[in-house]
Amino acid sequence: MPGNSQRRGAVNRSKGERTAGSGGRIRRGLEGRGPTPKAEDRPNHKAYAAKKQGGGQPQRGGRKSKGDGTEWVAGRNPVVELVREGVPVTTIYVAEAAERDDRLREIFQVAADRGIALLEVGRGELDRMTDRAVHQGVAAKIPPYEYLHPDDLVDRAEEVGEPALVVMLDGVTDPRNLGAVVRSASGFGAHGVVVAERRAAGMTASAWKTSAGAAARLPVARAVNLTRQIKAYQEAGLMVAGLAADGDVSLPDLDLADGPLVLVVGSEGKGLSRLVSESCDVLVSIPMASGLESLNAGVAAGVALYAVDQRRRGA
Repeated sequence: MPGNSQRRGAVNRSKGERTAGSGGRIRRGLEGRGPTPKAEDRPNHKAYAAKKQGGGQPQRGGRKSKGDGTEWVAGRNPVVELVREGVPVTTIYVAEAAERDDRLREIFQVAADRGIALLEVGRGELDRMTDRAVHQGVAAKIPPYEYLHPDDLVDRAEEVGEPALVVMLDGVTDPRNLGAVVRSASGFGAHGVVVAERRAAGMTASAWKTSAGAAARLPVARAVNLTRQIKAYQEAGLMVAGLAADGDVSLPDLDLADGPLVLVVGSEGKGLSRLVSESCDVLVSIPMASGLESLNAGVAAGVALYAVDQRRRGA
């Protein structure tokens, strides 16, 4: 019967029993508490911390937004590769009594030449900082990458009096592909690369290394929504060409290469997403002699950027 449940923990209310003080608590629970404060005004919310640090969404005018956080690279070979490629390392940590070998001596020399801070810490502390990675007594701390706003890339082109050339990556999740695209974009005169803010590769240590130093010369921007950013570029006078295996125009016939252009490159497996594909002004295919279905993002971007550069040079 109602009010006479035999379930464990149930309270029998049939005899008028009441929980002490429940009335006041219920009344207070029903009282209004006013409007919910904004996220950036709540001390326990991450948006509050971002506001205090001057963060938030990237804005125009050269303002930069920091990435997802500091990155750690552990191990002698990985750290040697970082310093050789000029990755912006802020601090190198070395475990006390770590065995000196040629790799560690090279790390010390490059750190001294580049003014990178060297700190000696206990092995246990290094274990903690690197989340117990196999660090071999050395680890490097890389600061968050500072992304530009996508519109700033157009401003860079205007400053040097050139038609804008921007590479946009759609669904590319491998940071090595991103690094390869940055390298090609820098080599063929692009003014920057745009990646999505979510579910996309970012400028990690791996991307920095693959770029072979180009990441220090060419900016990468983050867009909250690629389709909205495509529309913003179109409104600014840029044409948008997406690379697709079934594109209507062959790359050598792309007449848009002379003017302000956004070149959109999709992932190797899925290509361009539907919404991005539908937002492009034209879909361009790369002619190939064999039956190979697709190229990875780094190679496809390099081929397309070379063709655009040749067209712009009048070759």
